[in-house]
Amino acid sequence: MNANARRRAPLGPRTVAAVLLVVSVALSGCAASDPLTDQAEAGDNKNYIAGDGSVTEYAPESRGNPMELVATLYDGTTVDAVDWKGKVTVLNVWYAACAPCRVEAPDLQALHEEYRDAGVQFFGVNIRDEKPTAEAFERTFGITYPSFDDKDGGMLLSMTEYVPPQAVPSTLVLDKQGRVAGRIIGLAEKSTLEALIRDAVAEE
Repeated sequence: MNANARRRAPLGPRTVAAVLLVVSVALSGCAASDPLTDQAEAGDNKNYIAGDGSVTEYAPESRGNPMELVATLYDGTTVDAVDWKGKVTVLNVWYAACAPCRVEAPDLQALHEEYRDAGVQFFGVNIRDEKPTAEAFERTFGITYPSFDDKDGGMLLSMTEYVPPQAVPSTLVLDKQGRVAGRIIGLAEKSTLEALIRDAVAEE
């Protein structure tokens, strides 16, 4: 299969049109130009629908620059994305009162446990909650990977090229160079997210 035109299932003309409409609506609030969205709207069938979220996977040669961010976890640890080189990274934007976030939480934890020995790291990006609320959510759903405290919106702002500000939950899969390899806008269906992770892990 051509790596530049990878897709999970055959899409007919009506499905492609529906996919592009979902992407267009989901990203309508994002003022900045989004090269990933531009590519999806090009009609090359790299976009597909899974569960409740619009999902896009990008061939290595079509990805942008590595993500640049420095942010602080709830435990006070400062994390720099430059240290992620060589690892596949999953970033999930969430907050405790978000209903879809609660639905997808067990699947995210399960994938974290399954792929951590394969060099995959997970981080949450919490955009609303104080530390006690975030920790209560993590206890409820057994989440063991850390989350960034992003109430000031600084980290989300640095991600607006990839994630619309109001699109919660959203999930990014970064390749081993720190570039966006896959994106889910909305609820992350487990098998779809796993496929994005597995493809990123398999890359050299």
